[in-house]
Amino acid sequence: MTRVLAADIGGTNLRLAVVSENGTILEEGRFEARLSSHGQTSQKEAQTCVIQTLSKAIIPFMEQHPTPAIGIGFPGFFHGNSGVLAASPNLPLLEDFALAERLSEQLGMHVAVQNDALCAAIGEQRFGAGKGKTNLLHITLGTGVGGGLILNDSPYTGEHGMAMEFGHLRVVTKHGRECGCGNSGCLEAYASATAVADRFYLASGIKADARQVFKLACDGNKEAVSILAEAGSYLGQAIAESVKLLDLESVTISGGLSHAWEFIHPSLMNTLNENLIPPLRGKVKVLPSSLNDNAGLLGAAVIASIN
Repeated sequence: MTRVLAADIGGTNLRLAVVSENGTILEEGRFEARLSSHGQTSQKEAQTCVIQTLSKAIIPFMEQHPTPAIGIGFPGFFHGNSGVLAASPNLPLLEDFALAERLSEQLGMHVAVQNDALCAAIGEQRFGAGKGKTNLLHITLGTGVGGGLILNDSPYTGEHGMAMEFGHLRVVTKHGRECGCGNSGCLEAYASATAVADRFYLASGIKADARQVFKLACDGNKEAVSILAEAGSYLGQAIAESVKLLDLESVTISGGLSHAWEFIHPSLMNTLNENLIPPLRGKVKVLPSSLNDNAGLLGAAVIASIN
């Protein structure tokens, strides 16, 4: 892998970095994106908005730090490694959009694009807590809950680019909380940063974001401690179902909510082992990312050099 540009696209912000061959971030920039709040009314408008928004941030950064290629982690589902966006939950007007090709034309350089959570899994396996693991489930805990899967040393996208939608595994079957995907009882409605804030407000009457809930837990707030432990328990339940299906033993977790590890991890492991079949109990390791929320950027750098 030569020195490349990498981008990690979130719902609000866009991170850009120059990444070296050994995974060192040499330069970094942060920009506002807000792709889902531009009010597009047609597919053409949505496509134009994405290309213009990304180009506005990437081109000046690229001019300062020229490299031969850029890899991008994007919130959506892709057809294999084609760079064609099949769909994006937060950008419903974008379907079968040749994002990599359009950006390549705009930027005049090689562009590789893949699902953001899968990029995080790639980064974690190559450089982080999952380094050297042949099989790895990586979970991202942010505004939503994402998942990326490495199987037999290769990123797994599934038949339609939608493999390992971990946040939409159902953890509550009766009277579950509504999820943004249209179903109810999904993990994302219980263990995302958004869900933690919502559930804490219902329990305490205090409006606080997930970071503030974590701080309150550190200060001994019982509701905050309970909500974070519950989030961990739901995570453990979902991981158990994934492990029973895939029979893997390595799981890594990144994202803002993973900073509350001391409150999440004990209940996660208890519920995980309670829900596993006996031969698998005690064999699954769940580790926090060792990359300080850079897993997605580093994974994007990897795909820039191989796609």
